[in-house]
Amino acid sequence: MTLIALAMVLQLAGQTSQAPVLVRVETTFGNIDISVDVKRAPVTAANFLKYVDAGFYSGIVFHRVVAGFIAQAGGYAESATDNDSDGTNDLQPKPVTENVINESGNGLSNLRGTVAFARTTEPHSGTSQFYVNLADNIDLNPRPTRWGYAVFGKVVEGMEVVDEIGHRPTGARPPFPNNVPLETVVIERIEHIE
Repeated sequence: MTLIALAMVLQLAGQTSQAPVLVRVETTFGNIDISVDVKRAPVTAANFLKYVDAGFYSGIVFHRVVAGFIAQAGGYAESATDNDSDGTNDLQPKPVTENVINESGNGLSNLRGTVAFARTTEPHSGTSQFYVNLADNIDLNPRPTRWGYAVFGKVVEGMEVVDEIGHRPTGARPPFPNNVPLETVVIERIEHIE
């Protein structure tokens, strides 16, 4: 466990009875309200909220949408310097901090409307990216022989916005060969709901 992850666990240890944190994801397609489960996924929630508080997600796009599966965002923005002839800019990764531990064994399941931490094939490789499940995706849950994908929240308002994003046509857009919405879906900001 990294020192940052350990510090986040210790910081949240006394807050396990705390109610979920509500955040609003303001997109160019509408608002999505998410309840972040700081009790069941303390490290993942703290990491996500750190990025929220820093304003990291402003200008990020939904870069991977697979109909009937997931809508993913949290790591890429349009390049401000790219001038492609087709009028679209390449997507560029935003700098992120270190990886956090995988909390996929927290008892939360990848069901429709839940929000989970994206990662590579390496179990502890998540940084800032997250996805919303467009369907029940129990194959993304952990099994005794492998890590899963850590659920840390759920959509409590605006699932129709997520569904709209999930039904948009997709295609290629550098650096991705497929699954990028042809009409850019931008996260304008994510903020705490008072």
